[in-house]
Amino acid sequence: MGVVLKQSIQNTVVTYLGFFFGAINTLFLYTKILPDEYYGLVTFILASGAILMPLMAFGVHNTMVKYYSNHLETEKDGFFTLMLLIPLLGILPVALIGLIWYEPIGNWVSQVNPMVKDYLWYVFFVGLAMGYFEVFYSWAKVHLKSVFGNFMKEVFARIGVSILLILFYFELISLDLFFKCLVGLYLLRTLIIKLYAFRLRMPRLVFTFPPYTKEILSYSFLIILGGSAALILLEIDKVMLNQFISIENVAYYGVSVYIATVIIVPSRAMHQITYPLTAELLNTQNSVGLDNLYKKTSLTLFIASGILFVLIILNLNDLYLMLPENYRNGFTIVFLIGLAKVMDSLLGNINSILYNSQYYKTVLVFGVCLAALTIFLNYLLIPKWGLEGAAAASFISIFIFNTVKVVFVKMKFGILPFTSATFKVFATLVLLAVLFDLVQFQFHPILNIAFKSFLVVLMYVGILYRFNISEDVTGFLSKWLKKNTP
Repeated sequence: MGVVLKQSIQNTVVTYLGFFFGAINTLFLYTKILPDEYYGLVTFILASGAILMPLMAFGVHNTMVKYYSNHLETEKDGFFTLMLLIPLLGILPVALIGLIWYEPIGNWVSQVNPMVKDYLWYVFFVGLAMGYFEVFYSWAKVHLKSVFGNFMKEVFARIGVSILLILFYFELISLDLFFKCLVGLYLLRTLIIKLYAFRLRMPRLVFTFPPYTKEILSYSFLIILGGSAALILLEIDKVMLNQFISIENVAYYGVSVYIATVIIVPSRAMHQITYPLTAELLNTQNSVGLDNLYKKTSLTLFIASGILFVLIILNLNDLYLMLPENYRNGFTIVFLIGLAKVMDSLLGNINSILYNSQYYKTVLVFGVCLAALTIFLNYLLIPKWGLEGAAAASFISIFIFNTVKVVFVKMKFGILPFTSATFKVFATLVLLAVLFDLVQFQFHPILNIAFKSFLVVLMYVGILYRFNISEDVTGFLSKWLKKNTP
């Protein structure tokens, strides 16, 4: 088995494991152990730190991957030294701004929730830890070692949070110490990945930088814009809710968003495989292969994300019965964010097409404009509709962004992701949603979810197989049936 395929499979397993522990924390431990307002504060700190991350890393995590192979062995120490120093261009100004203007910034972000002001430095250190984590993770990636870093990113912090919550539940640590340990957990994660990266190649500080350092800095700055725009689309709603409503609502919103985010797990797993394939097709100018991959990834991800969306919506009421009452009013949020995630999946490998093409700068401009629109829509809709306003702002922004990307790829490459099979899958999903919405069981919520999900999936797979809607799905099922038929 090749290195890329082997690590892709291992990374897929790690990603699912991370989502499993994330679900335990988000849906059960946080909601039952931490007071609502402090869970909201945790969500605010982590979302704000994530938005700061691209600036703290200064785009180095992408720059390293792009330019590493361009260097001779004798030049790599100077290149690595530059990669370690560049993030300071983002970290030092942010730290300086925090030191000089802490009071006015603190007063501004804590107008509605005064408790936030005391935790602003926590946001800085979480962002710092996330930024340098990505730098050292990229260091491991360029040495073709991605599994351990992915484990640290997806699983380590979530298991650590589980332990901290249990310690707090048994009163072995105080609430204040919980927050300090939470920040410490992200710093520890960065230290561990640093030690791992340095074990792969211990850097020597060499201040003879590459001759095209200016080009590297320019690319890093563009990646900051792109990364910031992407994270603003994902996280800004959680941050901006703090400006308008009490902070416990951020927790309620975060739980609903996490439920919907499960939909993108297949997409995240597949993209690790399709990114290099897409890059190769673009480099060899294989337009027929690119069109086929675009359509296949779109259909496969739509099949997977669509059924996850239907299962979540059909089982949401039973899931809510297992959560505290304050967390049970997020149907609209789950529906809108879930629908946005399905749209993302429906576009298949469109991001890898755009970011590996000559048009990546144009796409970054689109992203920045959409990020600005997202902020504007949140300011407009949150005061009117509260949590649903934040979800609507995210949905509208993602819908517009995806529409722009589809049109742009059609104009530049002449390809679309949709086929007749796309509409067959859509019709099947609507049929199942309407049919099973009328079916209600009166067992324990867990049994209801398991039984209904089994019936839905069984009928879904049967329809896909019977009408041969997807060659990949039919082929996989045919092999499985032959293997398991005596």
